[in-house]
Amino acid sequence: MNHKLNKIVKFEDLGTCDYMPTWDYQEALMKENLDIKVKNRDTEPEEQEITNNHLLFVEHPHVYTLGKSGHEENMLANADKLKEIEATYVKVNRGGDITYHGFGQIVGYPILDLENFYTDIHRYMRDLEEVIIRTIAEYGLKGERSPGETGVWLDVGKPYARKICAMGVKASRWVTIHGFALNVNTNMKYFDYIVPCGITDKQVASLKNELEHEVDVEEIKQKIKKHFVDVFECELV
Repeated sequence: MNHKLNKIVKFEDLGTCDYMPTWDYQEALMKENLDIKVKNRDTEPEEQEITNNHLLFVEHPHVYTLGKSGHEENMLANADKLKEIEATYVKVNRGGDITYHGFGQIVGYPILDLENFYTDIHRYMRDLEEVIIRTIAEYGLKGERSPGETGVWLDVGKPYARKICAMGVKASRWVTIHGFALNVNTNMKYFDYIVPCGITDKQVASLKNELEHEVDVEEIKQKIKKHFVDVFECELV
């Protein structure tokens, strides 16, 4: 355990950025923390360096990502179709199955050293869900957890249950990468080319579809940040 706990989270909005450079950036931030942890093992407690926490927001151009436990058959579009819809396809090292990222979606990547907070991945996932549940509640939507399935859902237990926010993370020595994708003004037809998260019997949702109007993305980002601070009891800088 670190001698000094750091609950400051550095926030960065990357704007629109391709998937791979963002992944590389996350990996670099994670490596910085892992290097500090290795160094700290041989250092007296009072001389140990603190690890850093980050929260990145980004909007990706159309991309499908397949998690390491995912099934390729959940990708329904072939190479020609991907070209036609101007989308790419990437295999990634997070948990979870296939998901879509694209314009009008807020993707959040917390790179946290959970030893600064608590060492519990299950709790971390539930806290990420809680941030989104509180955010969409401000728009009158009742976000819920679906037993055995990560992410945030609407109308759980009903035939028309649908997922509004997908989640998938990876952690190494309690340092997290990857995160959540909240559908705001997302073009939902892009979900037709996959079996989202490998789930065949449920639909996907967006704030725009649920509220029947475009939603101010910057406004939602502010709300997510506010709830992130409350749930993780941290300071965003």
